[in-house]
Amino acid sequence: MPVITLPDGSKREFADAVSVMEVAQDIGPGLAKATLAGRVNGQLVDASAKIVEDSELAIITTRDEEGVDVIRHSTAHLLAMATQDLFPGAQVTIGPVIENGFYYDFSYERPFNMDDLAKIEKRMEEIAKQDLSIERAVMTRDEAISAFKAMGEEYKVEIINDLPDSEEISVYRQGEWMDLCRGPHVPSTGKLKAFKLMRVAGAYWRGDSNNEMLTRVYGTAWEDKKALKAYLHRLEEAEKRDHRKLAKKLDLFHMQEEAPGMVFWHPNGWAIYQELEQYMRTKQRLAGYDEIKTPQLVDRSLWEKSGHWDKYADGMFTTSSENKDMAIKPMNCPCHVQVFNQGLKSYRDLPLRLAEFGSCHRNEPSGSLHGLMRVRGFVQDDAHIFCTENQIQQEVSEFIDFLHSVYDDFGFDRENMLYKLSTRPEKRVGSDEVWDKAEKALADALNAAELPWEELPGEGAFYGPKIEFSLKDCIGRVWQCGTIQVDFSMPGRLGAEYVDESGERKTPVMLHRATLGSFERFIGILIEHYEGAMPVWLAPTQAVILNITDRQADYAINMEKMLSEKGIRVKADLRNEKIGFKIREHTLMKVPYLLVIGDKEMENNTVAVRTRTGEDLGVMSIDEFKERLNSDVLKRGRTA
Repeated sequence: MPVITLPDGSKREFADAVSVMEVAQDIGPGLAKATLAGRVNGQLVDASAKIVEDSELAIITTRDEEGVDVIRHSTAHLLAMATQDLFPGAQVTIGPVIENGFYYDFSYERPFNMDDLAKIEKRMEEIAKQDLSIERAVMTRDEAISAFKAMGEEYKVEIINDLPDSEEISVYRQGEWMDLCRGPHVPSTGKLKAFKLMRVAGAYWRGDSNNEMLTRVYGTAWEDKKALKAYLHRLEEAEKRDHRKLAKKLDLFHMQEEAPGMVFWHPNGWAIYQELEQYMRTKQRLAGYDEIKTPQLVDRSLWEKSGHWDKYADGMFTTSSENKDMAIKPMNCPCHVQVFNQGLKSYRDLPLRLAEFGSCHRNEPSGSLHGLMRVRGFVQDDAHIFCTENQIQQEVSEFIDFLHSVYDDFGFDRENMLYKLSTRPEKRVGSDEVWDKAEKALADALNAAELPWEELPGEGAFYGPKIEFSLKDCIGRVWQCGTIQVDFSMPGRLGAEYVDESGERKTPVMLHRATLGSFERFIGILIEHYEGAMPVWLAPTQAVILNITDRQADYAINMEKMLSEKGIRVKADLRNEKIGFKIREHTLMKVPYLLVIGDKEMENNTVAVRTRTGEDLGVMSIDEFKERLNSDVLKRGRTA
């Protein structure tokens, strides 16, 4: 007589073993209709799974993130079934859930194309409407191998042979079609109502270039048509906002084959970069950070002492000089410890906050490079806080406040931010007592700020726990940028010490923290968030002066000089072009303010002010315009 405990604490007792679906039916027909799967004692299972003993149960529906993942997993099977219906002889390999969708790799006599995808998607819709039951079955290893050999599924046979002897082999059937899978899946194909096949790509079997090239079909699936439509709209918006396209249009930067993953900044892009750097420099100085600069090229011995050589050597660019192996630094932390080690520190010197705009290089695979979002050369807004164990929580709390104020200035809504606390992994350094203290300090700091946060058990670094801060852009995409990590390992490995109150030498705790992450990636995020129309304080050119005829040229030049001396990034466009042409061109370049000068403005020492959105602000004196622009600059990117 199993007793089922539901998430609200209520209990239901049944005379015999009961399935997840039967529990849902017992609660009510509406819930049963919505049920996709269940979580029994923390394990995700099919709705048909039987519960034979007292258990905790959560019914999984489309309201749950796990429910949408089950839909995507099941839609991958729907794709495979439809493909094999239309293309007999096609073999299925693997088909996992990925962010926002799924993919399935196929072996076929030729690659699939977009026309094929349209046919497959139509067949998927037909099968979904048939509302075929999806049923799980367990086979012995020999039964499974025999069944898949008979189906001509060589890849499935290989997968089965590679499974551990102890692993249960399960298959899922929908109609006459069958696939090897751990599950779980939705109860029937009728639950799959909103999906779309997106693209095809090549993929080697098991990622090995020595193996056969397969065709990978990508798709997306959602809980309903509305969610699918919203996602496709986000993709359209993302395409419009692609920072690589906008960079070309706005003349911000470029990249080329002779320096893969490295940025060639143009004047417009470098203006944004410089404004960003000066802003962060000022913010950090006011927050008690001391700025330092450390070498680019460092001897291998330091990386061995820090532990990076063993773990990250493949990701380092290396060279040699005078029989010494050297590495271009991929991160700044070991060098910051060297600065701390110069002169014995007292507990009175802690916390010591060292910041650097550190230029780093990592040998990322060429296939992973993506504009500013994934580069080989980048600058981190990096800082390391050397403190005592008792100072961890206070420093983390102050950093959270600092990070929020920075993100506010860039126009990111803190209400939409995500916070994740990664705790101790199985393999780690440091005692459980110290980990307890560090994890509690991070959790207490998040709680003190009254922030909602998610724990990621076992996801911390081997040297300590960490908090990750993710922001959402204007189209809902999540970007993990900020982080603060507690490190018990590196200070000791590199000989960092301080003298405590009793005169004993102790090893400080080291907090690794970054706010933006890297300048390059953060600028890429800003470009896409604002669709290139940067807030006034970040705009490469804040105002452009447009003369109507040559008679106003000298006046425009004098105005440009005067405004430039006030720190305004301004240019005069004196070309012999029609004023409408010049207005349109600079509007497309997303310059915030267009200052038009004709004879009347020249005589009255005024300007006619327009915005890049087409708003006519009328005629202003020069001082009135300066006051308006300075007010915009002070607002930063804050929308309130």
